[in-house]
Amino acid sequence: MKKCVLLLLLSASSLCASTHAQSVSDEIPKIAWRRPLGQPFSNPGTRKNTTDIDDGYWQGAPVGGFGSGTFSRTYRGDFARWHIKSGVHKYVPVYTNQFAMFQQVEGEAAGAARVLMTDHPKSGELSSWQWDYPVGAGEYAALFPKSWYDYKWDKFPAHVVLEQFSPVLPDNYKESSYPVAVYRWHAENPTNKAVTVSVLLSWANMEGWFRTYTRDFQGALSQGNQNHFRQESVASAGTMKGVVFDRSRADGAQNEWDGEFSIAALESPGLEVTYQTEFLADGDGKEVWIPFSKDGRLADKTASWVSASEKLGGAIAVRFTLQPGEKKVIPIVIAWDFPVLEFGQGRKWNRRYTDFYGTTGDNSWSIARDGLLHAGEWSNSIDAWQGPYLHDESKPDWYRAMLFNELYVLTDGGTFWGRPVNSDPKLPATFALLESFDYAYYGTLDVRFYASMPLLKFWPTIDKQVLREFAQTVLREYPEPGLWVWKTQQTGEPVLHKRKKIGAVPHDLGVPEGDPFVSVNEPGWQDTNDWKDLNSKFVLMVYRDYVFTGKKDTTFLREMWPAIQAAMTYLRQFDRGGGIPENGGYPDQTYDSWVVRGVSAYCGGLWLAALRASEETGRALGDQHAADEYHALFQKAQKTYIDKLWNGEYFRYDMESEYRDSIQADQLAGQWYANMTELGDLVPKEMQVSALKKIFANNVMKFGKGEMGAANGMAADGSIIRDNEQAQEVWVGTSFGLAALLLSEGLKDEAYHTAWGIHHVIYESKGYWFRTPEAWDDTGNFRASMYMRPAAVWAMEMTNPPSH
Repeated sequence: MKKCVLLLLLSASSLCASTHAQSVSDEIPKIAWRRPLGQPFSNPGTRKNTTDIDDGYWQGAPVGGFGSGTFSRTYRGDFARWHIKSGVHKYVPVYTNQFAMFQQVEGEAAGAARVLMTDHPKSGELSSWQWDYPVGAGEYAALFPKSWYDYKWDKFPAHVVLEQFSPVLPDNYKESSYPVAVYRWHAENPTNKAVTVSVLLSWANMEGWFRTYTRDFQGALSQGNQNHFRQESVASAGTMKGVVFDRSRADGAQNEWDGEFSIAALESPGLEVTYQTEFLADGDGKEVWIPFSKDGRLADKTASWVSASEKLGGAIAVRFTLQPGEKKVIPIVIAWDFPVLEFGQGRKWNRRYTDFYGTTGDNSWSIARDGLLHAGEWSNSIDAWQGPYLHDESKPDWYRAMLFNELYVLTDGGTFWGRPVNSDPKLPATFALLESFDYAYYGTLDVRFYASMPLLKFWPTIDKQVLREFAQTVLREYPEPGLWVWKTQQTGEPVLHKRKKIGAVPHDLGVPEGDPFVSVNEPGWQDTNDWKDLNSKFVLMVYRDYVFTGKKDTTFLREMWPAIQAAMTYLRQFDRGGGIPENGGYPDQTYDSWVVRGVSAYCGGLWLAALRASEETGRALGDQHAADEYHALFQKAQKTYIDKLWNGEYFRYDMESEYRDSIQADQLAGQWYANMTELGDLVPKEMQVSALKKIFANNVMKFGKGEMGAANGMAADGSIIRDNEQAQEVWVGTSFGLAALLLSEGLKDEAYHTAWGIHHVIYESKGYWFRTPEAWDDTGNFRASMYMRPAAVWAMEMTNPPSH
């Protein structure tokens, strides 16, 4: 009890004036990535394929926890990206959802009020509000999970910085799931007169807006929506006041659209919270703007009604006065509670955060309360996590910023974390990242081989659970037939394949429109049953997780052992006598439109690494017979691999396809994992170094002036391969894997140059921040935004197992 009271006192103290001499701008880390507020970007990249999502470059860091649903505010100030329904992307600016600010100097007849957005509605709604905050009057900065808006307008005498985050914290499996966004307003008065400041937050009642799989709000239902004012005394922190956005519904949350939003702040001496419970969101908004622009207060109207289809809004305003030189930190929160998820075939799940708040769908106020009381504590915890990286000046600033900003996809990429409705709460919750919204597969294994690096580093319990989900499918058959799209296109007539064969590791855990985590290995582009990389990658990820958690969790390893052995046995059917599974003359690996035939550098190298991992797994579990067998297989396969593919400089792409002499950037992916997990040299060291230097000289330096990362493939003469889409692309995640391997081989300059090329395209030349794509070509135009593989940047921090 004493501890709880102390936390409340500490949180409440964050509302008081500070005597620290620093400017509020100094709250923003110097390495954070920055953009002038609302400044357009010149020559942005565009999508290669017209069917891909292209929301433009305005993106900002998201808020929301793992599996809670997320949304984001752009660097021009509008709330526009909505990932509330799991696996569904909606991009629509909701103009009712705004921050606005009022400031007035003591003794002056009038103050200044402005919506903090550098744009305005195009359809005339909220016409009484003063829009179009000046472009460039301040700066946006991001270091996920935090971001900042530093407002510097000459009509605002007080200096105000908005700090935004959700409590996404390492090795934290509770608060990291919370559906809460914290907005801490750091205000200081640098003048010699008192300044009154008021911050307004308005919000639309969006209940019923997230029902569909469309990418917009067409068909959004407001019928039955209603707002309610609420207040309560919160110990010594003050009085919590806010608006709850709900709808008419049966008790509890039975459907995925049943739930709430809440906006709230704390009133205490020197801090006044006023409110407008309800207004017409598509009206002129006078009932909000007239009183707010007069003195920073709202009218304290509690009246509300049930919507007959009209869109509703509500608002709060926090008003305070700063004496000359005074500083204050004011938290405001947005919380939401939509506990039920329903996928396309009707199965319902509860989100992970409901383990802590219940499943009734009326707990957004409780979540908001926790956000207000713990805002300072959570902010400090994020700073403590990021601190060692921020202060490590041995690494480039751009790289350290990119490390954290590329983590956004772990929460915002359609992430799922939950368990079936009415299931045993003692069982582990299911977790999965979405490959991307364009390729909406959960947990895509060939991609998570790269993308799961930060998940393992900071949330290893989750990563192991994902591998358990895959392991449970390996020995199962899923017999229903599906269409093999690529083969059908080749032959001109439908070609079918079994959904999943016994022993095959599935490509994915299902799709949002289907019955994910029950119906796995969704049929589609390729027949992944015979892919030559999936089984090896599964084995390697299991062993990687064992190594990176201290080589102590033999229970996990033993649990995975039957699936490992089955996966390795399954692949051996494709061995034509050399000890290596051979590719089948179609794109049977993660490069799924790049034909490969015979022994190949990529899949063959992964197989070598998987044999060594299986050998070490057998040894760790006391199965010496299996260890000896895998060791013998490795020796045979290693000889074949070198004899068939080594050409004196690098390992050829494959033996038999038209691309056989190509230089593949990812040819040593198996060695990357072997170095990371201390499995030793799969091929002689001098071959590794020679191949890496060849890759850097060609795939990096001869592609895009050496400023775009590593092209997947280059012709033997160093020219770009133009007759295959994927060969001539840079893949962000695989380039990071290459950079990690270069680091582990001592090629530091080459490693950071490769990674810098990726940074240059995303953050400097093409405008892909917070929507990092899978790929781009030499024009810089992209394919598949918001892709999960770029999280592999953390591989560069994981070149060796951690010391325990």
